[in-house]
Amino acid sequence: MPGFLTEQNLMWRDRARTVAEKVVRPLAAKYDRLQEYPWEIKEAIAKAGLSGVWIPEEYGGSGGGVIDLCICVEELSRACGGVGVLYAVNALGTFPVLVGGTEEQKQRFLRPIAKGEKLISFGLSEKFAGSDAASLRATAVRDGDFYVLNGEKKWNTNGGAADIYTVFAVTDPASKSRRTSAIMVEKGTPGFRIGKIEDKMGIRCVPVVEIHFENCRVPAKNLLGEVPGMGFKHAMMTLDKARPGVAAQAVGLAQGALEYAMVYAGYREQFGAPISSFQMIQGMLADMATKVEAARNLVHVAALAVDRAEPSVSKLSAMCKLFATDTAMEVTTNAVQIFGGYGYMRDYPIEKYMRDAKITQIYEGTNQVQRMVVARALVKESLGLKHLLDFIPKEIQKGVNDPETLKRLAEETANALDVPTHNS
Repeated sequence: MPGFLTEQNLMWRDRARTVAEKVVRPLAAKYDRLQEYPWEIKEAIAKAGLSGVWIPEEYGGSGGGVIDLCICVEELSRACGGVGVLYAVNALGTFPVLVGGTEEQKQRFLRPIAKGEKLISFGLSEKFAGSDAASLRATAVRDGDFYVLNGEKKWNTNGGAADIYTVFAVTDPASKSRRTSAIMVEKGTPGFRIGKIEDKMGIRCVPVVEIHFENCRVPAKNLLGEVPGMGFKHAMMTLDKARPGVAAQAVGLAQGALEYAMVYAGYREQFGAPISSFQMIQGMLADMATKVEAARNLVHVAALAVDRAEPSVSKLSAMCKLFATDTAMEVTTNAVQIFGGYGYMRDYPIEKYMRDAKITQIYEGTNQVQRMVVARALVKESLGLKHLLDFIPKEIQKGVNDPETLKRLAEETANALDVPTHNS
């Protein structure tokens, strides 16, 4: 809804939409089949000046916020969900630098990303450390002016294509609160290699790989912030900033699928009329459009909260991520249904949207974890609402919580503990 967006927001939207329609959409099916990195699309994104939208101007970026990032991610995802994450993962990799890097590290690592000269990746998850990000096993041991990395990372999006890797590893195994640190590893560092390349259901144009470290010596100056033990904090702050981007990817997928379904419903005829004239189809389209619009607005609210550093960021980021991605899965599935049997076929574009949408419910925190984050925030908020108890009737049942029963229970408890009662 343009009325809620600034001129700057609309400028980035139009620029991203142009790339999406002229470059991404015509190539989406090709790279989905090939499961190869679409370098020509990456170059088009860089040429359009989109590479550093979210990076501050002092580090070579355009100075936009997470709201501008989300707008661009949505437009690119509307044409191809894989390209949406291909773009967004560069923000994910840079956010730890933005929240925890030294001034020198920000200048060194952010400028080439902002210019579109280099790509970056984010290495947190491991085979046995997914939602439980605190149980990492990869290690980084200080050795003079270096840290020696050993271990492996799983689900590394952009791996192989990226030039810089933001890697989280254990630097103090004995500590509980400051166990991990983030360290920047550059492509070509001895002891660093790409392992298994995943064969994915969706987002097939962007590589997801395992990365391995075998006595990989990284300069100590690459430790994020140059202070060890801040890794978990940096990771959680990063995910709060990045989750609206995943949600924006989901909104783009849902919007793209909705548009295909709208067009097809007006084109496909059964019983002598377009299926868009049937109330069941109209109801589906109406519900799809309503949920997409609701998801988009929630994403924008969360993104603005991130940009304004509001205290409710964690809750809103989790809310928009879970709602938008659940919406994307529902809308893309219903779009396939509207296409009928044709929607199940690979030569039709709609099934790809459903395949691409599924991962959005999983990565950067499963939707089950997001609901936990929201619920915990609500429990904390409820502590400030105890005055509402004065307006809620208090039910009393004899033998359960009436004064005589409560007194008797207190006396029985005191006798059992052999301590005096309050009235004695």
